[in-house]
Amino acid sequence: MAQIDKIKRLVEQEFAKNQRKLLNYKQIAAKLELTSTEDKNLVLMAIKQLSNSGAIEEVQPGKFAAVFIPSFIEGIVDITQRGGAYVKPTEMERGNDSNDIFIQKDNLNTALHGDLVKVQLLSAKNNDRQTGEIVEIIKREKTRFVGTIQVNANYGFLVADDKRMYTDIFIGKNDLGKAKNGEKVIVEITHWMPHDENPSGKVVEILGKPGEHNTEMNAIVAEFGFSNKFPESVEKEAAKFSDKITSEEIKKRRDFRKILTFTIDPADAKDFDDAISFVELKDGNYEIGVHIADVSHYVTLNSALDSEALTRGTSVYLVDRTIPMLPEKLSNGLCSLRPNEEKLTFSAVFKINNKAEVLDEWFGKTIIYSARRFSYEEAQERIETKEGDLASEINILNDLAKQMREERFKKGAISFETEEVKFKLDENFKPVDIYVKIRKDAHKLIEEFMLLANKKVAEYVSKMGKGTNKYTYVYRVHESPNEDKLKLFSSFAARFGYRVMLDNPSKVSNSLNNLLIEVEGKPEQNLLQSQAIRTMSKAIYSTKKAGHYGLAFEYYSHFTSPIRRYPDLMAHRLLFDYLNGAKSANQDDYELMCKQSSSMEQKAADAERASIKYKQVEYIKDFIGQTFEGIISGVTDWGMYVEITQYKCEGLIKLNNIHDDYYEFDEKNLCIIGRSTRKKYQLGDVIKVTVAGADLIKRQIDLEMEGTAMIKAVRKNQERFKKEKEKNNRGAKSTKKRRR
Repeated sequence: MAQIDKIKRLVEQEFAKNQRKLLNYKQIAAKLELTSTEDKNLVLMAIKQLSNSGAIEEVQPGKFAAVFIPSFIEGIVDITQRGGAYVKPTEMERGNDSNDIFIQKDNLNTALHGDLVKVQLLSAKNNDRQTGEIVEIIKREKTRFVGTIQVNANYGFLVADDKRMYTDIFIGKNDLGKAKNGEKVIVEITHWMPHDENPSGKVVEILGKPGEHNTEMNAIVAEFGFSNKFPESVEKEAAKFSDKITSEEIKKRRDFRKILTFTIDPADAKDFDDAISFVELKDGNYEIGVHIADVSHYVTLNSALDSEALTRGTSVYLVDRTIPMLPEKLSNGLCSLRPNEEKLTFSAVFKINNKAEVLDEWFGKTIIYSARRFSYEEAQERIETKEGDLASEINILNDLAKQMREERFKKGAISFETEEVKFKLDENFKPVDIYVKIRKDAHKLIEEFMLLANKKVAEYVSKMGKGTNKYTYVYRVHESPNEDKLKLFSSFAARFGYRVMLDNPSKVSNSLNNLLIEVEGKPEQNLLQSQAIRTMSKAIYSTKKAGHYGLAFEYYSHFTSPIRRYPDLMAHRLLFDYLNGAKSANQDDYELMCKQSSSMEQKAADAERASIKYKQVEYIKDFIGQTFEGIISGVTDWGMYVEITQYKCEGLIKLNNIHDDYYEFDEKNLCIIGRSTRKKYQLGDVIKVTVAGADLIKRQIDLEMEGTAMIKAVRKNQERFKKEKEKNNRGAKSTKKRRR
């Protein structure tokens, strides 16, 4: 009896989550992952009992739905760039939009993109989707917006850059400050009553003239909620730290100062999170230390520095600048593992044999002295030539890294070698070249040892405690991909002649790896790689232990970059406390910080993409009128996105600008088809395109099909001849009448 009551509760919850959606007992059983005949019979029995009690109703033979009772839920507002508005319930699984609630514009009630709101569910439907009305704004995502100001005699309006901001902001005369018409500014919303058509705001910062480099870059920083400046209290707190390390502090730590230690980083790096120490042991094994800047020694919990670091969540890397998570005194100074300086570190030290097997591990606070700073290029030279200082040590490390990498792939890790677009900028920050950064063995060497440290730290903490007394920790979680998305990707890859094996879940990752190897160097490489990444779930931070699908690790954390990532700082604090006998930290508190970190990581990624897009548009502006080969990277009902292969720049061909036919969007097959000619353009097709325009302010490249200008000219001439013919005909008729 207890079993049927439990099943009935679960079934009722499923119907409640799928308000008004018709479900049969098989669908409910599948959602609950109940596969046995006995369990399915219990589901059927539960449905009958719920139907008899009036909780659900049989709408069609064998298909049931919850009886609609107006209810309230909380969720996050998602406004698309096309103007559609939805609310994603907070308790829903990440990435599952099947139960998003559609909100008509009149029912937004001043809610903006990203706001946490309370929604009343409505009985009305929108294409079988639940609808609702926002009745309360619990928390605003942001109140400051970047845009261009339009100033009149006694007031102004801000036209926001963010396409998801669906209304202009009214600014009274006294709140305009010194802003001039047409300038790009930051405006803060001061109030917005439900009966007001527009929110009211005030100018808080003038960024400058639209289209100028500094104006647009500062606009990107502000648009995504970051700041170039630190609060005065934070700078003062950072300034108080001494550069000297006391003897008392050294006594608390394991001393690595006499052990060979060095860093390998980009040539233009300013902050150095990590260093590697290397010792060849008498028994033929190696002691390899992964030493990470001990940021937690300086940035203590609940300090002004800590509060600001949590707010920022991460450092942001734009094309021309870095917006650091920590003030320069720490990020480029005290915490940076610069050469020929003693530094405080938190280390993961491993005893490893020549088969890259970890024989022993140690975690704890240390002090190091980096004897050498290598750029990736210098380290790569030693790998390729086997010559130069520390060439022997670097090559041993490289050999171990390759073995570790190979072992990861055997266990199902996926090799995402994404193309990273880089720019050469002149003294005025104008892009003079675009190139793709190539990852070589030196990059992969460092990556493998960082992965090892992150993995081993997570495994160590995950084994602490028993049962319900497990220790709270910060994990980097990457769930397995959605089956439906994998099927779509498999169909997409098949158009290029590639096969993804989906019949055996254990072979999916190997199949994806084979595809990614096959596609390397081919025109469709970037497109297929980006589509494969979109198929994957997004990696997030969480205290809930789960594996990392992409790396094929059971447990994984971020431990190796506390200068630029707040979760790493949390990981350091927790590990240090546990090593010293502390009880488990409060999971709820750390889960909130994980969510903040995941959110800011996404915003940083969006800001970085925006800065890249801006520079791509600026670069391609010099090629207006020129024709290039491109690959169709996206198809929508308003146009085709095409990536110019040579420069990795994506632009849009609007459907109404394709003049050889009237094209319609086929959503199922992700293509457009000419109504008369039945000519088809689909994802992955290679076509010739002409650069028609480049809008710096909108960060948008406009493309046309090759030959469109000729078609336009022909049509223009046809229209001219037609008008002239009509004019002549009218003239002839008029003359005839006069003759009569």
